[in-house]
Amino acid sequence: MTSLQLPLAVSLGDPAGIGPEIIAEAWARRDADGIPPFFVVGGAGVLHEAAGSRGLDITIERIEAPAQAIEVWTRALPVLGADDAPYTPGAPEESGARLALFSLVEATSRAALGEASGIVTAPISKAELAQVGFTQPGQTEFLADAFGKAREDAVMMLAGPSLRAVPLTVHCSLAEVPDLLSKELIVHRARIVHRALQRDFGIVKPRLAVSGLNPHAGENGKFGDEEQFVIGPAVSQLESEGLDITGPHPGDAIFTPRARKSYDAALAMYHDQALIPLKALDFDEGVNVTLGLPVVRTSPDHGTAFDIAGKGKADPGAMIAALRMAGDMAARRATDG
Repeated sequence: MTSLQLPLAVSLGDPAGIGPEIIAEAWARRDADGIPPFFVVGGAGVLHEAAGSRGLDITIERIEAPAQAIEVWTRALPVLGADDAPYTPGAPEESGARLALFSLVEATSRAALGEASGIVTAPISKAELAQVGFTQPGQTEFLADAFGKAREDAVMMLAGPSLRAVPLTVHCSLAEVPDLLSKELIVHRARIVHRALQRDFGIVKPRLAVSGLNPHAGENGKFGDEEQFVIGPAVSQLESEGLDITGPHPGDAIFTPRARKSYDAALAMYHDQALIPLKALDFDEGVNVTLGLPVVRTSPDHGTAFDIAGKGKADPGAMIAALRMAGDMAARRATDG
């Protein structure tokens, strides 16, 4: 188990989703799976009922300060504060959305104050949160805004046992992608990925591979010219800076088993180009990592799964992976200063 001076802060996610039950399951498996200490912000009642829905008999203890979580950890699941909501699995409602937003904001605040070693966010419903004042496209953008970072500086990486993939454009329509892509964006985000792989993952000389946008990576302009005039020049500039980087590679070839052995992270041009292979390969262990922030942030790479919430069917693997990865990253940052 990763040794941390400070616990991780975990946001509850939507109480009607699978977040509470997989958090409870993760705590129950803390010793077997080597999970570092964490506390959950709010939702003690929700967590108790969610644990019961899985047949888990666990103790939940409210704490008044994050520092208490380390001492409580061995005997009970620590929950910060008394904020709560009804447990309505599969049926999201306003009070639950308000609790989810409060939990996210407070977990972020505790990490910003140096009271937590990192943030792990359970799945939210963006549509539900929008009804109670959440204006960002997603949690990645929320965290960038919260820490005063430009959104292009907060880079989403999806990581699993088989693949690390970075979508260079994220929450936008496919029609917008060509206009959003630029040499400057690719260079900027590739640098962030390179530094994060060194700092947070301990890879001394990261190897990056960059996908093309068009079929066959454009085939010399026959199917589009972004590879010739945007992506290729970005790769060339990064090579001149000393990065170990290749591309643009055809999108249908960059994720093959042989190709994956040649790089530490793949940079994709849009959301689904990165997420489809990651979820196909590592759905139950996929982790969403936000690179470029002053604090560690991870999340399981799946949604609220309202359809199976409270039925004991949700696999906790991605939450466990997110907690372990956050702990490893935070410990490495603490060691490196």
